[in-house]
Amino acid sequence: MRQGTEPAETGADPGWRKEMTVKISKKIVGYQVKDKKKADAEAKAAADAPARSDAKEQGGRDGRGKSADIIRMHEKLQRPEGMECLEGATYKIRTPLDDHALYVTINDIVLNAGTEHEQRRPFEIFINSKNMDHFQWIVALTRVMSAVFRKGGDVTFLSEELQAVFDPKGGYFKPGGRFVPSIVADIGAVVETHLKRIGLLEPDELSEQQQLMLKEKRAEIEAREQAANAEKKTLTTPATADAGDYPASATLCHKCSTKAMVLLDGCQTCLACGYSKCG
Repeated sequence: MRQGTEPAETGADPGWRKEMTVKISKKIVGYQVKDKKKADAEAKAAADAPARSDAKEQGGRDGRGKSADIIRMHEKLQRPEGMECLEGATYKIRTPLDDHALYVTINDIVLNAGTEHEQRRPFEIFINSKNMDHFQWIVALTRVMSAVFRKGGDVTFLSEELQAVFDPKGGYFKPGGRFVPSIVADIGAVVETHLKRIGLLEPDELSEQQQLMLKEKRAEIEAREQAANAEKKTLTTPATADAGDYPASATLCHKCSTKAMVLLDGCQTCLACGYSKCG
């Protein structure tokens, strides 16, 4: 089979017949007209791809590129060079079980600083106290927790596990009526507070409507108790109650561990977190 037309000049090279002739040995099932402009554009894009890849890699190395690799927390991540100090916070824990307080320091590391993927994560924890009776288990606990922090992933489970530890000798109440089952649980509460502070945990906050309702119910309970104890008033002027005081008849709430559960409208309701047994 021959494609093309006869040459206009009689003196043309007859070799064109061999170059333009294609032998078809199979049945033709379709055809397509090749677009020269599209083919040139694809070839140009293929040629520019390595250059763009090198520029992206160079931008990730020098920190000026927008598409730099995202750094995630892992166990091999070391303290950044030139940063001899890390940002953190120190929390004071005072318990009725000991005359000396515990000081919990949690230092954080900032990953992908200055980018849309910037994240602050805990890097290490230290606990200090004058009471040397707790020295052994405190050193072990802080080393394990620091290793878990550097491991990466979800570290919020630490606060839950620590707060579930109970002391066989019994716990104690914190100011505001919150019950703490052990010193370890108190440390877990500090870790939870810090994780909420840096944004790894969502804060448990009541809405304005819920706060207003609890405030009204609390005032109602206090008025009822004052009326019941009107005959037992002494001549001394009572001290002004702070925000953490709850009615004397309140019981322990199993959700927030605060002694603020009272009977409202025939249902046990917590004045601290709003939990109700009636749903």
